[in-house]
Amino acid sequence: MEHRDRVFSTQSRENNLFSHPADKLFNPFCTTRQIFLYLRAVKFNFYMPDKHEIFNRTERLIGSDAMLSLTQKRVIIFGIGGVGSWCAESLIRSGMQHLTIVDSDCVCASNVNRQAMATTATIGQVKVEAMKEKLLTISPEADITAIRSIYSADTREQFGLEAYDYVVDAIDSLEHKAELILHATSLPRDVKFFSSMGAALKMDPTQIRVDEFWNVKGCPLARALRQRFKRAHRFPARKFRVVYSPEVLPNLGRALEEQPDAQPADTWTPLKAQVNGSLAHITAIFGFTLAGLILQDMTLRAHDA
Repeated sequence: MEHRDRVFSTQSRENNLFSHPADKLFNPFCTTRQIFLYLRAVKFNFYMPDKHEIFNRTERLIGSDAMLSLTQKRVIIFGIGGVGSWCAESLIRSGMQHLTIVDSDCVCASNVNRQAMATTATIGQVKVEAMKEKLLTISPEADITAIRSIYSADTREQFGLEAYDYVVDAIDSLEHKAELILHATSLPRDVKFFSSMGAALKMDPTQIRVDEFWNVKGCPLARALRQRFKRAHRFPARKFRVVYSPEVLPNLGRALEEQPDAQPADTWTPLKAQVNGSLAHITAIFGFTLAGLILQDMTLRAHDA
């Protein structure tokens, strides 16, 4: 950044005769150096930093051993929405080099207010492809696999979760979320699993916290999952940590299409058609917290090795 600041500073001193950026290219008195500086300033890719420069701040904090580990670990994220997309972006910005992202949806207009890949320019695109494209602009050498699919009891074998170091659940379907939890917690213990509970109907970032799943209180999604496990007499094989918030606010506005059978705020339904309000600062903190749990665990493992 300091290098680019110097470039821009030099450019402004040498080109103060020009009132419009285009003049730098078409003014007959401009020098070759002025043209070069202008093209680089507008990102014609004359300057491409290497990954050591990009991730230097990460390595300074966690150390070279943990940084090496970070580049070698494999993570898979299920659900690239308001939570999963920010988790993915945080991991890649931190230096993660092997990431698989899974989602079946396309970007729609209502995603723009909270999802990392969603802009007015990406509406209609496949979410995982739009997310992959964005992530590669951050870390062009990263190995990112985009899978347009859903996780279910029928599809679970296609993902080969045993090959990953970390599995992240950011799914919003109750049925599929429950199936992933049951499967992921049955994997060998060196495959770490983290899950996000519901991030909608919340506004207070100070109420977001991390706890073991069975200790969570005040979260309708966690309650619905526990009830589902008890009814089916199928339980997670081991404890796992989740990100959640006990805050539950009411929807004060109307959905784009009014839903006559809308559920109360303190209940959870498996139907994706249920529309609840949500905000970027909450969903992003959920995603960043999941990424933080991975980075913290990976760093501790690297230092203990």
